[in-house]
Amino acid sequence: MSGTRDRPRKPEWLKMRPPSGERFAEIKSTLREHDLHTVCEEASCPNLGDCWSGRNGPGTATFMLMGDRCSRGCNFCDVKTGGMDPLDADEPANVADAVAKIGLDYVVLTSVDRDDLPDGGAGHFAETVREIKARDASILVEALIPDFQGDEADVQKVIDAGPDVLAHNVETVERLQWPVRDRRANYEQSLSVLGQIADSDCYAKTSIMLGVGEYDHEVYQTLSDLKQTGVDIVTFGQYLQPSRRHLEVFDYVHPDVFDTWREVAEAELGFLYCASGPMVRSSFKAGELFVEAVAREGLSVEEARKQARVRGD
Repeated sequence: MSGTRDRPRKPEWLKMRPPSGERFAEIKSTLREHDLHTVCEEASCPNLGDCWSGRNGPGTATFMLMGDRCSRGCNFCDVKTGGMDPLDADEPANVADAVAKIGLDYVVLTSVDRDDLPDGGAGHFAETVREIKARDASILVEALIPDFQGDEADVQKVIDAGPDVLAHNVETVERLQWPVRDRRANYEQSLSVLGQIADSDCYAKTSIMLGVGEYDHEVYQTLSDLKQTGVDIVTFGQYLQPSRRHLEVFDYVHPDVFDTWREVAEAELGFLYCASGPMVRSSFKAGELFVEAVAREGLSVEEARKQARVRGD
C-alpha cells in the first residue's frame, strides 16, 4: 500500500453505466422532496445507476440517516467528516413517507457515525424502523448500524425496534483495521456488536472489502471469526478509491476469486448466504432478495439458521 508502487489499472469488469431512466429520476425527486440523504449518493456507490434505474429488478435505495457528515474519518469512505448538524426530529417520519411513495417493500437504512450524540443516534435509528413498520408491517427493513462505540444498550435499542436484518460492517481483516478504518473502530468491537445481533431474532449481516492489501489466509480467518460470532450473511466487494486523498487500491480482485470466497462462505463454513463480486456492496440487491425470499416463505431466523448448519456440516 506504499505510495511508491505502481497503481493497478482498473479492469473492464469494473466499468459501470451512468445512472438514467424514469425510475432513477422518480427516486431522486422523492428524496429531494423529503430532504433525505442516501449512501448511494454520499458514498459514491458504483451501483447507483443499476439500483435506482431498476435494471436488475425493482428500484431501491439505501437511506442514510442523521445527516451527510460523519464524526469519524475512515480512509476508504467518501462521506464528509465533521460539522454535524442536530438531528432532524422529522426524519424518521419523512423516510417512512418516502418509502411509501416510492413503493419499496424492502428498505435499507444506514447512517453516518454520530459519536457526538449520547446514544450515537441509536434511538433515532430505532424510531425510523418503527415508523416504517407502523405504516406497513409487511415491509422488510434492513438496518446497517455503526458500532455505537460498543455500547450494548445502544445496539439493543435498534434490535428492539424489530428490523428484519441488522448489519454492521467489519470492513476488512484484523491487521488492516487501521489504516482502512477510523482509529475509534476496531475488529473486536465490531465482532462484539455482531455477536449481540446474532443472539437476537434479526439476521446478522456484515461486509468485507477486498483489494486493500489483505492475504487469503486473513480473509479465511475473518470468515471463521464471523461464523464463530454467529453472523448469518456476509458480502464481499471490491474496494474502489473514491478520490486521490483516500486509501489507494492495492489490487483489483478477479471475479473468479470472489466466486471462490462465496463457495467457501456458503458450502464450507455454512453461512446462510454470501453475495460476492467486484461490484457488490453491503446493501447489495442480491442479499435483499435472499432475505426477502426466506421471510416470505415464513421461515423463522432460527429455522433458516438450522438449514444453513445442515448445509455446512
